[in-house]
Amino acid sequence: MSMVHAPLPATETEPRSASVAGGRPRRRGLSLITARPWLLLAPGLVILAVLMLWPLIQVVVYSLQDYGLREINTGESNWIGFQNYIEALTDPTLWTVVLPNTVGFAAVAVFVTVAVGTLVALLLARLGTAWRTIVSSCIMVAWAMPAVTGTYVWTFIFDADRGIFNSVLRDLGLMDDPVNWFTNQWSFYAIVLLNVVHHGFPFVAITVLAGLLGVSKEMLEAAALDGANAWMRFWKIIFPTLKPVFSVVIILSTIWDFKVFAQVYLMPGGGGGNRQVLNLGVWSYVESFGQNRYGFGAALAVLLTLVLIGITIVYIRSLMKEDEL
Repeated sequence: MSMVHAPLPATETEPRSASVAGGRPRRRGLSLITARPWLLLAPGLVILAVLMLWPLIQVVVYSLQDYGLREINTGESNWIGFQNYIEALTDPTLWTVVLPNTVGFAAVAVFVTVAVGTLVALLLARLGTAWRTIVSSCIMVAWAMPAVTGTYVWTFIFDADRGIFNSVLRDLGLMDDPVNWFTNQWSFYAIVLLNVVHHGFPFVAITVLAGLLGVSKEMLEAAALDGANAWMRFWKIIFPTLKPVFSVVIILSTIWDFKVFAQVYLMPGGGGGNRQVLNLGVWSYVESFGQNRYGFGAALAVLLTLVLIGITIVYIRSLMKEDEL
């Protein structure tokens, strides 16, 4: 009777040698695959670190000092800790003028910009291909215009002596004497609002238009046959479909409108002559280069940067949620 012998168990040296022979290339391959994105991003990250991270670190360092012309000439450091931040946070100007102007203007500007841009996008969606191209090209001119140029144009329109707005009101008999619209806080920011909306709505319009072209026409036609008017079709079909697009547009507009500088600073009285129209960016600039208080101005710049970082985090989280949909 023949006996069947069971196969001998593998020795310990065989799997070890196999794992060593086959494991090392796999680990090297995985490490190379993991490092490849960082290697591709390395040149851009180095440039960002040199152009943005290092200046930001310098601003933080200056914000912890009483840094003025004397320190610039002597090169000495006058460390005062968080005194600049304490002074900024306890200054009534921050809470009664600067923050209301910054936050209030950003909220109104974002709402108006998104509303106007959405209306223009709905109009463009109803046009033919040829007219859509022509109108889109025309409104993109406003977006391509530099902020400095646009600010000077709006300043000329509302100029007290030679402005078109005052001339039209006098010709219509609605005003006898010219009015300087830049001395009043509300009219000042109304002009800034026109400037910012005129410059920002093309981005919203083109972005929302790209989303509108992807909305199902069959669904809109079915809703129209069921008796839904344009307002109902927008809120029940278009807005839920384009909600990720609107979230990105709103957050980006909020970031841009929070750090508005040229549109305020270049207006008459906006460079510090009228303290009632200061916002956070202009106040930081005026304190730094107007009063030679570079440490205090740096502290204000850091506070603005922290606010923008918070908004940016919300923006990145919205993008991540959009990718998960």
